[in-house]
Amino acid sequence: MTHTAHPLDDPAADPFEVAATAAADIARLSGVATHDIAVTLGSGWGKAADLLGETVATIPATEVTGFSKPALEGHVGTLRSILTPTGKRVLVIGARTHFYEGHGTRRVVHSVRTAAATGARIMVLTNGAGGIREAWTPGQPVLVSDHINLTAASPLEGATFIDLTDLYSRRLRDLARTIDPTLDEGVYCQFRGPQYETPAEVQMAKAIGGHIVGMSTALEAIAARQAGMEILGMSLITNLAAGIQTSPLSHAEVIEAGQLAEPVISALLARVIEAM
Repeated sequence: MTHTAHPLDDPAADPFEVAATAAADIARLSGVATHDIAVTLGSGWGKAADLLGETVATIPATEVTGFSKPALEGHVGTLRSILTPTGKRVLVIGARTHFYEGHGTRRVVHSVRTAAATGARIMVLTNGAGGIREAWTPGQPVLVSDHINLTAASPLEGATFIDLTDLYSRRLRDLARTIDPTLDEGVYCQFRGPQYETPAEVQMAKAIGGHIVGMSTALEAIAARQAGMEILGMSLITNLAAGIQTSPLSHAEVIEAGQLAEPVISALLARVIEAM
């Protein structure tokens, strides 16, 4: 069996050129020249795509340059072009590469850079995550107000200085609250994974200002800002984090919480996107 080299694994490759090629693939395969909004669907958020509008095209991620089959259950492995009732073109990314897969940051943020290359100016990043606030309950959606990157990595290369002061758009958070005024918000901490955080690590995250712990989103958000996109982050609290809840953590628990919450949070996300 032969394996084709991944285009982003070549250090000499320009990741933005690879993203431009991927965007051209999406335009060719979908028949849609440009998109307005892009959405990455994390664990528990997958049904939202069905509520956004008319699916114009569904593309297996492996047919688009630089994309891989998702390694994680709960991610669908497709890219969908959707036309909303108000005429917006939404690119739905159901193929997320996680940092813990060991492929490097270029492949982690390739979907975001591709979305920007399709013309999308807004990037919606969703995830399933652990909650530190004891008042939160499994199945609750919360907005990401800021993040702490605990991966010791960055998608930025060389002397690329990007301001992250207002990384997660207040305008979009306020817009989301016009749909659901009860939405709480918090600071997302991205750990490397794939192991779940220890109780001591959760307490560390809490001590430095974190409220949500997970294994995605922060690196993608940095790349989205570099590309000039406006960012909305939303976490589904699938469980209380280690030490906050006393029972052991499991991926099955995460999947179950996502499935139970999916109808409600998917409808919420669809309404927020429609209002953009």
